[in-house]
Amino acid sequence: MSKEQRRAAQAAHKERLIAAGQLYRVGIVHARAQAAQALQPKALLRGAVERVAGYAGARVGTLLTPGGLDWKAALPYALPALGFITRKKLLKPALAAGVAVAAALAWLARRKR
Repeated sequence: MSKEQRRAAQAAHKERLIAAGQLYRVGIVHARAQAAQALQPKALLRGAVERVAGYAGARVGTLLTPGGLDWKAALPYALPALGFITRKKLLKPALAAGVAVAAALAWLARRKR
């Protein structure tokens, strides 16, 4: 291998390393931005509601679907309502009302059987 070929190979290798380093840095910046976005309160609340809806959706969804109410349709209304409840510090009364509604729904479900 001549000196010119060796220099050309080294230059090509250097360009590949620089490009790989730039791609790595862009990936790190992108991952940091995604993590910052995922830690926003709205994103955390949306993830929690989606997880709860996923777990409870199988049982509750069968009860609500014949009435025409769907989780995906109710979420745009539920998220602002939850935000209002937390802003006005009505969390404990809202939880009590939720427990009362859940108990009433459970009683109705058992009564229908």
